Amino acid sequence: MIVRIHSLPDQLVNQIAAGEVVERPASVVKELVENSLDAGASRVEIDIERGGTKLIRIRDDGQGIHPEDLPLAVDRHATSKIGSLEELERVRSMGFRGEALPSIASVAEMTIQSRREGDDRGWRLECRGRAEAREPAPAAHVVGTTVEVRDLFFNTPARRKFLKTERTELLHIETLVKRLAMARFDVGFVLRHNRRALLSLQPAAQRPERERRLADLLGTDFLEHAVHVAHEAAGLALHGWVARPSFSRSQTDMQYFYVNGRMVRDKLVGHAVRQAYQDVLYHGRQPAYVLYLELDPVLVDVNVHPTKHEVRFRDSRLVHDFLYRTLHEVLARPAAEMASASAAETPIPAPQEPSAPPHAGQFPGPMRQRSFGLGVGEPRGSGYAASFAAQAPLAPPTPGDASPEQQADDEAAGMPPLGLAIGQLHGVYVLAQNSVGLVVVDMHAAHERITYERLKAALAEGGVRSQPLLVPESLGVSAREADLAEEHRPLLAQLGLELDRLGRETLVVRSVPVLLQGADARRLVQDLLSDLVVYGTSERLRQEINSVLATLACHGSVRANRRLTLEEMNALLRAMERTVRSDQCNHGRPTWTQLDMKSLDRLFLRGT
Repeated sequence: MIVRIHSLPDQLVNQIAAGEVVERPASVVKELVENSLDAGASRVEIDIERGGTKLIRIRDDGQGIHPEDLPLAVDRHATSKIGSLEELERVRSMGFRGEALPSIASVAEMTIQSRREGDDRGWRLECRGRAEAREPAPAAHVVGTTVEVRDLFFNTPARRKFLKTERTELLHIETLVKRLAMARFDVGFVLRHNRRALLSLQPAAQRPERERRLADLLGTDFLEHAVHVAHEAAGLALHGWVARPSFSRSQTDMQYFYVNGRMVRDKLVGHAVRQAYQDVLYHGRQPAYVLYLELDPVLVDVNVHPTKHEVRFRDSRLVHDFLYRTLHEVLARPAAEMASASAAETPIPAPQEPSAPPHAGQFPGPMRQRSFGLGVGEPRGSGYAASFAAQAPLAPPTPGDASPEQQADDEAAGMPPLGLAIGQLHGVYVLAQNSVGLVVVDMHAAHERITYERLKAALAEGGVRSQPLLVPESLGVSAREADLAEEHRPLLAQLGLELDRLGRETLVVRSVPVLLQGADARRLVQDLLSDLVVYGTSERLRQEINSVLATLACHGSVRANRRLTLEEMNALLRAMERTVRSDQCNHGRPTWTQLDMKSLDRLFLRGT
């Protein structure tokens, strides 16, 4: 039997669209709250019952809807946000497809009430399980819009069976509202479930207020470990907060990235951030961050997915390199410098500038690392002391985060940031006294980072030597990969990898870096080309070289149970103060921590 082509009924069309847009109650909340934000709301109230399956009510104080436009609001592809292809390419509003309201109306009972500024009354529109709506009727309503969605999926029971428990659906809604609240600090949010308040957030105009909102949403630990970022270059602007490596997660649950105010999850972004952290983050751990990327809307396509969770960048390589270099630089700067730069809202130095020493990440609880100024004179000595002193890359002096009076006292007393050594503990830890209290240093982890950074600096200065393969290895690749290999051939040669193209889909590996002798050259090249295809760039070769350097640094560093003199201990402390990323070893473990006098006093019940 031949089936003729026919048009689908509007109701079925809307229900198909609802399958893309309305996955669960949280999807409804997302679409409606984004509409409120697009309407210029300064306050959004969200009331939920039974995890959103019984009731979702969104009330805002936005500009409202013209009564004649209410029926159009539930028509497919009817919107006030764009009117031409040019406007679509430059869209900044959260929604623009005109599918949300008709899709929701096709699977639930929906009521819209709205009133504009200057109107003497509001208007009400009711829809029940279909796109067609009744005629608007007068209704008492304040300026703004209220949308009620009741009995979600009442007419599509198969969809309802896929919903989770009330608690799970509520968790999805709460997570969504938190994401939106971090996107729009200028808007107040209230979330209630079964008439019980879960969130109540006031508008946050200034940075201290915004950081209080972050603490409310993500916890005070994140904020205590967070570093503020603000940098602009090449038409791109990045700002927000990144957590120090010592504050990491087992999951990706604290990673929030916004493009022009829109929350997205993008593989390219995730790759760039992981690259920035790869030299300081413990294996298997995940970084935490809240970051905002601003760029010309023409340079990013947000019309990629019905839920608008994905974007496509016009110049993905530029965006990747900008994110990587900016965050890589931030994570290599001293805490004191970052704290002062953040307080003044100044951008970080350009990535081309030499890296300064890292910040000191903080630990939860009484023991924590502190931010110090890291500019002290090099000690003179022999043996390990001379070795530590010689290995430390120098950095310009920077002010610490201690009070001016304390800094003056420290300078007068000649007290360096990490203090002066007073002894060793079980041949593993160096104990030092500074103006704050007690500093505890893992001497092997600290020396490992110092040695590693010295090796990287020496390699960068002298270049990467290559080793010709006795028998060059050929491998088959796609034409696209072969083109990329040709395009990046000069850069790969600088890193010691020599490739030639033998045919349209054939490459030959002639030389590899000396440090990677014995490595699987085919696998390395295949992985590298895969990165170039997906991300437009690759740090894989450099990572492989750094991995070898890290191993050399581990074996070349002072071992546990090695007895050090006070001179050697102090030389280690001074070298740490001048070495980039010295707060973590090469494996991401912390190298030192601080126990202040108040914490010590509490241990012994002094002053209680």
